[in-house]
Amino acid sequence: MMRQVPAMSAAFALAAFALSACETNPNRMAKRQANPAPCPNIFALDDAARMIDFAGEPALETVAWSAEIVEVRTNCRYYGDVPIKATVEIDFAVGRGPAAVTDTTEVRYFVAVTRTDRAMIAKEEYVVPVRVKNGIATTSFTQEIEDITIARASEETSGSNFEIAVGFALTRDQILFNRSGASLKFPNL
Repeated sequence: MMRQVPAMSAAFALAAFALSACETNPNRMAKRQANPAPCPNIFALDDAARMIDFAGEPALETVAWSAEIVEVRTNCRYYGDVPIKATVEIDFAVGRGPAAVTDTTEVRYFVAVTRTDRAMIAKEEYVVPVRVKNGIATTSFTQEIEDITIARASEETSGSNFEIAVGFALTRDQILFNRSGASLKFPNL
């Protein structure tokens, strides 16, 4: 059985709905700015997601330092025809090997912005000093980069048209070692 709604109640409900849909222009703009379209995909390059620094020929006993990109995250903001403003967070793990002669090293890494077809738009390298305390074999830390700006061709250009690639700035020998698929297992880590 259908219940009759008085005409006054239906008119009131319609007016309330119409008013709720008519937010002021600044409120609507603030919501768009706070919750934009998709961010660019972010990933660590397979060949550059780990670094092993050998003090001699590659072997367990000649490892001076090792490092790994554990996780990468991004957050971004854009609306209208404004460029994408992205923040990147990278979690690193660094280990001192048996051939290390000091408790400090430098981790060199890059952040590159590409189109989804892999055409590079921009690349920036960073250097982070790392200290591993005596008696401890490993340390971990997070680096945050807040100043990544990605220009867009038009308002319709989504963040999903871009990618952010992260990796270590490696020597040729380090890249070849990573591509070889070789792995070293540390017994007490």
